[in-house]
Amino acid sequence: MASNFEIISGNPNSQIIIHVPHSARFIPEDVRRDILLSDVNLETELDSMTDSLTAEIVLHATAGLTNPPTLFMNKFSRLVIDPERFPDEREVMNKIGMGAVYLKTSTGSQLRKPDFDGSELIANYFDPYAKAFTELVETTLQKFNEVIIIDFHSYRAEQHINAVNHGQERPPVCIGTDEFHTPPELSQKARSHFSIFGPIVFNQPYSGTYVPLDFYGTEPRVKSLMLENRADLLVDEKLNPGPMFDEYSDVLASFIEALANN
Repeated sequence: MASNFEIISGNPNSQIIIHVPHSARFIPEDVRRDILLSDVNLETELDSMTDSLTAEIVLHATAGLTNPPTLFMNKFSRLVIDPERFPDEREVMNKIGMGAVYLKTSTGSQLRKPDFDGSELIANYFDPYAKAFTELVETTLQKFNEVIIIDFHSYRAEQHINAVNHGQERPPVCIGTDEFHTPPELSQKARSHFSIFGPIVFNQPYSGTYVPLDFYGTEPRVKSLMLENRADLLVDEKLNPGPMFDEYSDVLASFIEALANN
């Protein structure tokens, strides 16, 4: 069975990991068979739900760095499994059918049968992904005594119909933080870099940031911050690189360098 993630090693002297969980569109054929959408409707859903070109902009931003971070990339669509969801009753998105294994689409229609058993997808894809990320963090901690995770996303200018956070602000850049894992100096450094694109809003429309569950709420040496970027900063209406792609890439590179030189 093909692995659903790729680890691109950075400079051995970097304690930074960039996580790109939602950039891919690939769905294995055996997983596709349980998805109820037609091919045309599935492509539309992938257009809506994929953080298009987030992997490409991270690769572009880090290509010229002298001390590049390690990249952890999801190679499969989030419609296979969403590695950022809790795989149990803690996940708030379960109530709209979009937990670790999605049963509903972005419009609220059925993606899979209501009684679909996602345990095999969890075992085959979610658990190995989480294990590999946990091991990467553990190895980095042993070497540097700290890890900085940048959790990298994009979101649409208009909220999906099937969502839990309607009515919140949708700024050019949203910085997601965690009370335990995001020290103030990390969030303020992000704010100082990305405010060039407009007023920064913390935790709206998306809050929190990714931390492997083995460390979540218990290991303060694991620092994490989420960068949620409104998609029009990165892509055009046809999901090709937008006019600000290069400028954003330069700012992201500068932010990474600032963290590395801290």
